[in-house]
Amino acid sequence: MYAQLVKSEAAKTYDEMTPQERAFQERIDRGEKIEPKDWMPDAYRKTLIRQIGQHAHSEIVGQLPEGNWITRAPTLERKQILLAKVQDEAGHGLYLYSAAETLGISRDELLDMLHSGRMKYSSIFNYPTLTWADIGAVGWLVDGAAIMNQVPLQRTSYGPYSRAMVRICKEESFHQRQGYDIMMKMAFGTPDQKAMAQDALNRFWYPSLMMFGPSDKDSVHSAQSMQWKIKINTNDELRQKFVDQTVPQAKYLGLTIPDEQLRWNAEKGGYDFSEPDWSEFYAVIAGNGPCNGERMAARVTAWEEGAWFRDGLMAYAEKSAQRPSAAA
Repeated sequence: MYAQLVKSEAAKTYDEMTPQERAFQERIDRGEKIEPKDWMPDAYRKTLIRQIGQHAHSEIVGQLPEGNWITRAPTLERKQILLAKVQDEAGHGLYLYSAAETLGISRDELLDMLHSGRMKYSSIFNYPTLTWADIGAVGWLVDGAAIMNQVPLQRTSYGPYSRAMVRICKEESFHQRQGYDIMMKMAFGTPDQKAMAQDALNRFWYPSLMMFGPSDKDSVHSAQSMQWKIKINTNDELRQKFVDQTVPQAKYLGLTIPDEQLRWNAEKGGYDFSEPDWSEFYAVIAGNGPCNGERMAARVTAWEEGAWFRDGLMAYAEKSAQRPSAAA
């Protein structure tokens, strides 16, 4: 999800590595964590910045599809739960920006790259949330896919990223349960509510499958990330695991996965399923999705309108730093 189009250099064999690179790879192979002050190849640092930056941006932009439902949630309890969830997503973004800063890039630089289109966020957040059932589908499918991606990242080789993922995964599990609970209420409610839940599943199913990135046969830039353990599983491995977990959940709800080719394959111990429309994926990534313009406009506006607050914080920090010297 957070490395949909993050490209790294081709993986090197041990014979092609310098002695310093070989020692670095041996540490990773032993399962050691790489810390900010440790030596690391420039390509390792750049790949991490791209992946953690895209992850952080996804958490921040991911607030937008749900945020516009806070005032329209059907009950006060649902409003409180959704508000807590959106607040969690903001916190996840802050953890991840902090992790990226340990690699020598500032938060302002990362946000400038987002606003200028030089850094992406997950394609799923460019789809609209049209009904309350969509909020359920986002929690169940989108956060479910996120968990599938994030749990292995607790074992990623870069220490600050790995440690940030521990807390994030705990909170994402709450988000997934919140979404599934909404879908249960809808699916076991009136016929109209169940139809709304089915419609949400129909619209979010394939965009959720796209979250893991292109098929492995078309994703040729992840070998080095896998060798460095920045990326733990391949795109297709995660997508298969997500489908195998989600199909029984849909059956329990009495909902139908919108895929006529979906079949249980006893030989591989998993489901066969249809590929998403990858032309749609690349169009959305390129900025031509249903809500790309709306999402970026919202983020840029928030950044510009928050300038006075950032300036105030910086002025206060500078004044606070001057106080000890003045007292001396």
